[in-house]
Amino acid sequence: MKAFFVALRSAVFSAGFILFWGWVAWSLHRRYDSSLGVALPAWTRELGIALLAVGGILALACIATFFTRAEGTPAPFDPPRKFVAAGPYNFVRNPMYIGGFIVLVGFGLYEQSPAILFFAPLWLLLAHLLVIFYEEPHLRATFGTTYEDYCRSVRRWIPRL
Repeated sequence: MKAFFVALRSAVFSAGFILFWGWVAWSLHRRYDSSLGVALPAWTRELGIALLAVGGILALACIATFFTRAEGTPAPFDPPRKFVAAGPYNFVRNPMYIGGFIVLVGFGLYEQSPAILFFAPLWLLLAHLLVIFYEEPHLRATFGTTYEDYCRSVRRWIPRL
């Protein structure tokens, strides 16, 4: 029963995250694209679909890892109960944000929206600031040397292959 509620919370929080940022991106698209005067070529739609799929799969892998290994969700207000360095987290410390960024860029390309594409790096900067000023200090305080060792062996944004 506990696993069911963790899965339910993960699904609800993840859906809320996706819907909120999707709404923000769609609002920017509707409000600013016509005034920007930039047209993207038709082929960007196909690339957008591919990026949506890649980013979505990465985000789902992160959610599944939190659910199965950490007994928690990716949401900062319902964090994992156990430290996780598995799945996508073996390669990079913030794969969920990377997946979200890829989805956002894919959505911008699919919608042929310069406004969304201009917003995506700003979104990533906000995620970076959240990681630096909130998540990493919180994880250090919660998991101590385990997290410190992890930080020394796994990069924050660019994976080691």
